[in-house]
Amino acid sequence: MSSNSSTDNLCASDDRLCITKEYDLAVIIVPVVLLFLFLVTLLPIFIMRYRPRPRRTRITVPQRYHSSSHRQTQSHRHNQSHRHNQSHRHTQRPSRGHHLQGIDAPPGINPLEHEELPMSVQQVQQNVRPTLAAVPQRSTERHNRGFSQVTALPLSFSIKSDDTVQLYRARMDNRDVVLRVLKETANSSEKQNFYGFASFVSGLGPHPFLPALLGVVSTPSPAMMVVEELQHRDLLGFLWRCRQDNSGAGSSCDMTEKRIFTMAGQVASALEYLHNQGCIHGNVGARSVLVGGDLTAKLWGLGSIYRRRTQANSPGEVGEMELKKWQAPEVLGRRIFTQSSDVWSFGILLYEMVTLGDPPFAQLMATELLQYLQRGKHLRRPPTCSNSLYSIIRTCCAWNAQHRLSMSELIRKLHAGEQSANGSTVLRVSEPLNIERYLREAGYGEAYNYAVL
Repeated sequence: MSSNSSTDNLCASDDRLCITKEYDLAVIIVPVVLLFLFLVTLLPIFIMRYRPRPRRTRITVPQRYHSSSHRQTQSHRHNQSHRHNQSHRHTQRPSRGHHLQGIDAPPGINPLEHEELPMSVQQVQQNVRPTLAAVPQRSTERHNRGFSQVTALPLSFSIKSDDTVQLYRARMDNRDVVLRVLKETANSSEKQNFYGFASFVSGLGPHPFLPALLGVVSTPSPAMMVVEELQHRDLLGFLWRCRQDNSGAGSSCDMTEKRIFTMAGQVASALEYLHNQGCIHGNVGARSVLVGGDLTAKLWGLGSIYRRRTQANSPGEVGEMELKKWQAPEVLGRRIFTQSSDVWSFGILLYEMVTLGDPPFAQLMATELLQYLQRGKHLRRPPTCSNSLYSIIRTCCAWNAQHRLSMSELIRKLHAGEQSANGSTVLRVSEPLNIERYLREAGYGEAYNYAVL
């Protein structure tokens, strides 16, 4: 007989309580047991899914330098172990292991990250706060990697003051370096920009005519970029010293046409390298070229490239950073930066070199320049400029970008000009330098210069 029939026989048809008791196992007990088992199974899953995890500090290092850093770590493993044992006696320091603190130096150079650097500040100007004094004055096993003779680097005319960065001159490994130090008051956005620029410069890689980035120190505070120092600093100041130097033959400031071709060829080589890296400089000029003690010229002013990349959505803000009298017509009119616009600015650089630091289009206001060029006007030939050099200037500064020299053609012409240029006649400019007049004629009242370092 079926279960329904059995229930009907045991209970009256109108006795609902009796019928419920007969079915309590199937209707109540079994579902409750199943629900309990489901909850017991679900609880460990929730615990494993939402339990708090320990934080891990991870510093991203540019991919291209991982192998270099690994080779350096292998080659200096016994030195690192010795340094760790020595420092452990004084204080507990985290092991370097595979977690790099900061950005690797370029290939072939030992990284400076996570080093306790003995520093001292000497002869700091009154209005410059000695930030480096806050660095622990403790020596390490790597004495030759420490900084010595640290002094504040006075800002020159061609270097714009930066509220978040201080510049210092120092000695490291028996060579002069410049420390680009991030102020301790920098906020998170300024720190991100500082390390972003350092990573960008590191990613460009080494080139003989770009200032060498020797390393980036991220710990202990303060953070800093370590860049090689070039003795004569920016080319614009060097040209002005040549203008005022009357010591005669043999002076380091004796600029000849041959030397102009040589230095210009070095800058052009660096500019071509940047173009091959997909970078448009956008701020080529004497203020963004550094000069070494052997008169080697190296192109800097890389901040303009980094800002243009990070502020691509703010063309108006970026447009105020570079001086207009060095910009090509398409940049003045439509804010279009190309390799050809860098060639135009390079022609202005040649004009600066042959005039020993005169501003271009001195007779014009910066706001009048575009209309002046639209009428077919161009840079006037300086009295000290040869036909061959002026021909290159004119071709670089052609109104139509397609008529300008390519970088390869420009380099070829500079090398050819170097072979035949006069290397004995020293360029002289009789007119004395007037800073106020230069500021007005160069258009510094209408823009800022974010050039060197």
